[in-house]
Amino acid sequence: MSDLDLERVRAAFPSLALGVTHFDGPGGSQVPSAVAAAVAEAMTSGLCQRGTASATERRTEEVVLEARRAIADLVGGDSRGVVFGRSMTQLTFDLSRTLSSGWGPGDEIVVTGLDHDANIRPWVVAAERAGATVRWLGFDPVAAELDNLGPLLSERTRLVAVTAASNLFGTRPDVAAISEQAHAVGALVFVDAVHLAPHAPVDVAALGADLLAVSPYKFFGPHLGALVADPALLEGLRPDKLLPSSDAVPERFELGTLPYELLAGVTAAVDFIASLVPGAGQRRERVLASMSAVAAHEAGLMRRLLEGMAAIDGVTVHGRPASRTPTVLFTVTGRSPRELHEHLGGVGINAPSGHFYAIEASRHAGLGDEGGVRVGLAAYSSPEDVDRLLERLRALLG
Repeated sequence: MSDLDLERVRAAFPSLALGVTHFDGPGGSQVPSAVAAAVAEAMTSGLCQRGTASATERRTEEVVLEARRAIADLVGGDSRGVVFGRSMTQLTFDLSRTLSSGWGPGDEIVVTGLDHDANIRPWVVAAERAGATVRWLGFDPVAAELDNLGPLLSERTRLVAVTAASNLFGTRPDVAAISEQAHAVGALVFVDAVHLAPHAPVDVAALGADLLAVSPYKFFGPHLGALVADPALLEGLRPDKLLPSSDAVPERFELGTLPYELLAGVTAAVDFIASLVPGAGQRRERVLASMSAVAAHEAGLMRRLLEGMAAIDGVTVHGRPASRTPTVLFTVTGRSPRELHEHLGGVGINAPSGHFYAIEASRHAGLGDEGGVRVGLAAYSSPEDVDRLLERLRALLG
């Protein structure tokens, strides 16, 4: 049972009034009116550059600081360690270049076959350039559960990169246990929480993450990425930067002028999350309460979806992780994923197909580059949405 007022939540999203059923949230959620209004207001309020000399400069500065505080409240981090960038992919590539400047032959990193390629390729490329060794952590292709990390670790392990939730199968690895193992040998832990943040409370300390990435456009915000770390860790890193740009943390990691209007939208998105369940307290407390309610709501819909799919001959669900986000990858006998994607889209059901950049995972699971059809539930998903998909699948398969 969830405390979420679904009718009130859905009313906040103008796009839902168009009659399309959205299961495409893992690729980018729908956006509430409050976020769009915040972006528009920022763009028309006279923002220019950050500073203290004029009201415009001070207003711009506060937009940035508020967005850092908002991300910190979302994940339980320190606002002084929040870095913004164009995307999680860009931030990870930038960070991998900085970290790998201290790697060399004999050093090792660990990546997983379950991850989105944005948490694999940047580290692999950086390691290869540095002459370091890449260790691959595999997973059970049926259950979609990670193998044991222990045998891959050594005193030469410098970094372990792991997802907090698979964007392909929904798998939620035991990141806290992985972090404990990695820290025991002195390695840093980079956690991709992009697919977890829209579905559950996130606590960077509880996960044991030294560095954690999220993407606001997956949790009702604008298109950009954010990296969260202990400011003390960032102080010890020297990224490439322009000579006159700030050498302060976190600014030294941010290239060029930030998209201030999008940062205003980030703050509005976190404020929206904090308001999903009425209550008092600090924003972090309200975010935790709201995301717990979202998780309960989505879990109920997930049971409905999986039970319905299990009753339809010809539908195969891929992955059976013990802990997962409300994400289902499936295929249908006699139809390619792309054909099914197009068929559903033609009747107003957005359930995309592919490997979703988790190409290593798709190949290892025997799905090749074609992948499957992905159904992602969200805070605004309804029982009627689930039933509409199941009815269409039943009709399609006779």
